[in-house]
Amino acid sequence: MSRIMKTVDILAIVGIIIALYFAFIYAPTEAVMGAVQRIFYFHVSSAWIAFFAFFVTFICSIVVLISNNLFYDDIAESSAEIGVIFCTIVLITGPIWAKPAWGKWWTWDPRLTTTLILWFIYIGYIMLRQFVDEEDKKAKFAAALGIIGFIDVPIVFLSIRWWRTIHPNVLQEGGGGLHPDMLTALIVCVVAFTLLYVSMLMKRVNIGVLQRKINLMKR
Repeated sequence: MSRIMKTVDILAIVGIIIALYFAFIYAPTEAVMGAVQRIFYFHVSSAWIAFFAFFVTFICSIVVLISNNLFYDDIAESSAEIGVIFCTIVLITGPIWAKPAWGKWWTWDPRLTTTLILWFIYIGYIMLRQFVDEEDKKAKFAAALGIIGFIDVPIVFLSIRWWRTIHPNVLQEGGGGLHPDMLTALIVCVVAFTLLYVSMLMKRVNIGVLQRKINLMKR
């Protein structure tokens, strides 16, 4: 297991270095917004991880309710903790990019609003786990919230299609008008962030398993 973790760590480090090259050097400078547009590669990649992390929590929550296997509860909890980090990055990088692009730090755009709701769901999930002491009840309550809360993820993704919005849609047919080199840079960044997420998840799950063993020994 340690060998696999080291391999993933190396891949994540190399991936991030390559992603930095593609985002800051390989990708061309956007004609209208200039250099500030380069935050787009990290903003979108972080959003992808925020969505994917909650998807993992959602799947593992279903498994917990079906099998009562607390190992999957460790995965669900770990993924949520990592997901809230990347969701926070999304909410920080978004306004930084929005100020020069839209002229204001924040607007109650459907995509922004539903992403903020997702962040609150993440926080609620993590806080719920702190208020319940019994492991079985904690796992089941958290699993229920992990399943219900996931409803917001497709809402965030589809919000720019369901409502009028000023948020760009880079995944529409034809690549959203992205230059081919920009699209390549985005894909590289998404892959690198995914490797980073997997690396962090493996470490956090390992910590969770050890914590559970220590709690059992104390009892």
